[in-house]
Amino acid sequence: MNSETDFPNYYTAAVLVRQHRPLHKYYDWTWFARQMNRAGNGTQLGAYTPQTPLTMLPMVALAGFPPQSAKRIWLVCNLLFLGTTVWLLSQITGFRFETIWLLMFCGYFSLRTNFHFGQYYVFLLFLLTAAFYFLDRKHDWMGGFTTGIAFGLKLYGGPFLLLFAFKRQLKALLSMIAMILALASVAMLLFGPADVLYYARLVLTRSLEMGQVDPYNPGDATFATVLMRSFMTEPELNPHPLWQAPWLLFFLRNFISLAIVASLFLGVVRKRTTDRHDFAWFVIAVLLLSTSTSSYTYILLLLPLVLLLEESAPVRNVVLIALYVLLTLPLGLTWVFPKVWLLFSLFIVVGWPCWRGVPRRLAIAAVMVVVLISLFNAKQRMRSYENEARQSFEPVAVQSGALFSSYPVVSRAGLFYQSMGHDRYVLRWLHDGRSEELSFEGQAVEPRLAPDGVSIDFELVANRNSTMVEFDPFTRRSTRRAMAVQTDRATAVVSPDGKWMAFESAQDGPTHIWLRDLSSGRERRLTGGNCNSSAPAWELDSKALLFSTDCQRAFGLPALYRARMKENEN
Repeated sequence: MNSETDFPNYYTAAVLVRQHRPLHKYYDWTWFARQMNRAGNGTQLGAYTPQTPLTMLPMVALAGFPPQSAKRIWLVCNLLFLGTTVWLLSQITGFRFETIWLLMFCGYFSLRTNFHFGQYYVFLLFLLTAAFYFLDRKHDWMGGFTTGIAFGLKLYGGPFLLLFAFKRQLKALLSMIAMILALASVAMLLFGPADVLYYARLVLTRSLEMGQVDPYNPGDATFATVLMRSFMTEPELNPHPLWQAPWLLFFLRNFISLAIVASLFLGVVRKRTTDRHDFAWFVIAVLLLSTSTSSYTYILLLLPLVLLLEESAPVRNVVLIALYVLLTLPLGLTWVFPKVWLLFSLFIVVGWPCWRGVPRRLAIAAVMVVVLISLFNAKQRMRSYENEARQSFEPVAVQSGALFSSYPVVSRAGLFYQSMGHDRYVLRWLHDGRSEELSFEGQAVEPRLAPDGVSIDFELVANRNSTMVEFDPFTRRSTRRAMAVQTDRATAVVSPDGKWMAFESAQDGPTHIWLRDLSSGRERRLTGGNCNSSAPAWELDSKALLFSTDCQRAFGLPALYRARMKENEN
């Protein structure tokens, strides 16, 4: 039986920790799908991207139970976290226990999706509330430790480093840094420095730009998504932006983030507001700076709401409650991103008292610094963008809304590749001018050409096992093959005419496609940019090379492209 997302992602990763599996594999969507099935989560889609190396840590103790039992235990734990959070808030403020429960249920939909999906955000709400409880009681060391845990597990405590620095809360700042370093050491002990560095260099940087699944989906209510959808063309996910202007995207993405940080600095350093106001404001800023949100994320707003209601005027309280309720409801018209503007409005409403009296010269100077840094970063990002594979090569098998297309296989019967179906990985077959989906009773992954040059071999993952299956395109029959499962795919392929070898290399960080002239031994890099290109496959006439790339897409979720060989190269 399938468990609801997203708990299986955390549970599977916890199982892999107990099995001592390498961390860098967790971020491979296909590999992780295998492990989800083998962990007992049935046939469903899932991934660990873009979680931190330790996001799964609270689940490790549960990984010894079957998936459904583990989820039930996690839900009971969440009830305890929620009850403790309400109690802590009642101790921090003058509100009665019952009043806080009522406020919590004003965000019922967000709370419901947290429990329905077995999500993480009730636990994060507990951690952030406990952090403020300690800070309010002048236990700065404990407050810093707790925010450090939230950062180490899910990155949500990061901006509080700035809060403690801005307010010169040295004990909280040092203890938070100490906890972050301690958790980093735990990650290195579990996975090794190389894998932790892999996450920091490749996964983290990409997820801070692109989020985790579809950076163009208006259901992901973030400024990053607004900008991607408005100014970046992607043939499958966003073919018709308002304006194809990547330079403006890169500038505004930096400018908005830095402007939020600058406004926090200008508002907090003048000490015109209380500690609880500033902490609440930073929680709101955490969500505003995020590159990935969903309905369950907004339960975190319960903490700033309760902290602010106690010291605000009645009219302002009505505005705060209204914004909270709207943000936790499933609103329509997602294409205009209502939740982005509602959250931004909440940030402005809460921050306005902090900005009154800020000297004009200081504000202008801050804006100029933000603009200059944003221009410099945008220029650097444009250089990388101009080297990306999608700038030089043509998309293949374009399918509206396709999140994953990889492992192309060229057969005499047409082009086959792995794709993401409704609830599982499937094969797609491009032939006779049409695209056909081939679905099986399990996950169909990593297709490869059979020895006859026509049929396709692929791995079928089902019922916690993997078997090799052969699909005959002429008879349309699939037959299980009596052979060992091939877990290592080819990363180097020779052209049919024997002149070239295409291969993958990660020597510069991201994975790229390289070409080697087999007669002279000369090599050159075919793809570039701060993104991954892999799975090369030659067309039968050796005049073009197919490959997959996740440029301007979420990490590990690629599309197919074709590189045509020049006359003097073929």
